[in-house]
Amino acid sequence: MKLKRCASLILVLALSACGSMRQYQAESQGAIDFVRAGKPDSALAVLESNNSDKDLLYYLEKGQLLQLKSDWPSSTGAWLKADAKIQDWEDAAKNSPDKLMGEVGSFLINDKTRRYDGYDYEKVLLSTLLAMNHAAAGDWGNARVEVKKTHEREAIIAEYRSRAYEKDEAEAKSRGVKTTFKDLKGYPTETLDDPEVLALKNSYQNAFSHYLAAFVYESLGEKSLAAPGYRKAIELQPNTKILEDGLSQLDSKTSKRGMSEVLFVVSSGLAPARKSVTVPLPIYRVGLTAMSFPVIRSGNDFAPSQLKLDGRFLPVSTITSIDAMSRRALRDDMPGIILRSTIRAVTKGVAQKQLNDRDNNASAIASLVLGLVSVMTEQADERTWSTLPAQIAIVRATLPQGMHKVLVPTLQGQEAFDFKVSSPYQIVPIRVMGNQVYLGKTDLSSVVLDTVVTESTDAMIQPAKPKKVKK
Repeated sequence: MKLKRCASLILVLALSACGSMRQYQAESQGAIDFVRAGKPDSALAVLESNNSDKDLLYYLEKGQLLQLKSDWPSSTGAWLKADAKIQDWEDAAKNSPDKLMGEVGSFLINDKTRRYDGYDYEKVLLSTLLAMNHAAAGDWGNARVEVKKTHEREAIIAEYRSRAYEKDEAEAKSRGVKTTFKDLKGYPTETLDDPEVLALKNSYQNAFSHYLAAFVYESLGEKSLAAPGYRKAIELQPNTKILEDGLSQLDSKTSKRGMSEVLFVVSSGLAPARKSVTVPLPIYRVGLTAMSFPVIRSGNDFAPSQLKLDGRFLPVSTITSIDAMSRRALRDDMPGIILRSTIRAVTKGVAQKQLNDRDNNASAIASLVLGLVSVMTEQADERTWSTLPAQIAIVRATLPQGMHKVLVPTLQGQEAFDFKVSSPYQIVPIRVMGNQVYLGKTDLSSVVLDTVVTESTDAMIQPAKPKKVKK
C-alpha cells in the first residue's frame, strides 16, 4: 500500500508540474534583448507580461531594469520588496532550517518545484545594490543600513550552508549515493573546475560589496569601520592596487573644500544563464537513467579596460566576477542536486516497477503515463537573476566639484556623458552591454554629448530620457 500511495503521489505531482514549470531563460530573453537595444521600458513591459505572480525573481529583475533608467526610488522600492522575501528566508534559516533543506516536489518531481529563494550571491548583491542605489541618490544614511545588512546576511548564509552541506553529506552516506559531479559522464566539469571558480573562498562574499561598504563608511567619517571593509576586499581580491590604495590612503585623505571622492562603478555584460543538460546517471537497482543537471558556461561579454575622464585615461579595475560566483554556487550545490536527482530516480523507478508488476490495464496505462511525464518533467532548474552583470569593476578619482565629461568604450566606439559632481563623496554607476551604455543620473541628468563609432550603426546608446546633442 505504501508503494501504491507513492506511485499515485508521484503521478499526481508530475501531471500538475507539467503545466506549472517555468521556462525562465526563455521568458527573460525578451527583456534582455530590449535592454541590449537601449529600451528598458519595453523590457519592463515584457517582465510584467511574464509575471502574473509577483515572486522574488520578478522584483529582482524589476529593480535592475528601473536602475538602468536611474529611477532610484522605484528601483529601490522593487528591491525592498525582494529584500522582504529574502528576510523571510533568513528567518527560516535561523529558526527552522530543516524546512528549507528538503521539499517533497524537488525529491519526487523536479528542483523547479522548489520555492525560489535566490542564490547566496544574489542575496548579498541585493543588499549591495540597494546600498548603491541609496548612495547614488545621496542617501548615505540608508546606504549604511544596507551595508550593515550585507555583513549580517553573509553570517546567516555561512551558518545555514554549513548545516545544509552536513545534512546532504549524511543523507548521501546513509543511502550510499556518490555526489561528486566529476562522476557524471558527459557533464562539462571544466565549467566548475575553472581556476577562477576554485580561487573563490565561497559563492557569496565578494570584494565589491566590502569595498562599497568601506566607501560608505568613509563618506560618513567612520574610518574605523571603513578600514575592515577595505581589508576584507583585499583578502577576497588580493594584489589589486585600487583596493590596497583604499586602505593605505584612508588615514591620509582629508576633505578639501570644493573637492570630491568619486567612485565609478562599471558593471559589464550579463550574468551567465543556467542551461539544462541531460547525462546518464547510474542508479542501483534501476540502471542507467537519463537525468538533467544545470550547467553554466562562461560568457564573453565586452568589458571596458579604461575610461577617459576629462581627457585623461583611467584604468578600470575588475574586482568582482558574478560569472565566477554563479559557477561557484553551482559547484557547491551539485552534491545536493545529485542527491535529490538520485532519490528522485530511485523513487520513480520503484514506483514504475510496482505499477508494471500489477497485471491490469489501469496499471499499465498509469505506468506509461508516469514514464512519459517523468521524461517531460526531467529538466534542470534554470531560474536565476538574469539581468545581473557578469562582472563589476571600479574607478576612483578625486575631482573638483562641477561638470565633468566621461567617455565609456563600447564594442563599436565610445559614448560620452556629462555628469555633475556636487558632494564630498559620490557614486556614478555605469552599465555596459556590448554597444549599450547606461550611466546613472546623479544630481543632474546625464546627457549624451557625442558618439564616436568605428562604423555606421543605429545601435548606439539611447539612455533613458536623455537629450542627444549632435555635432
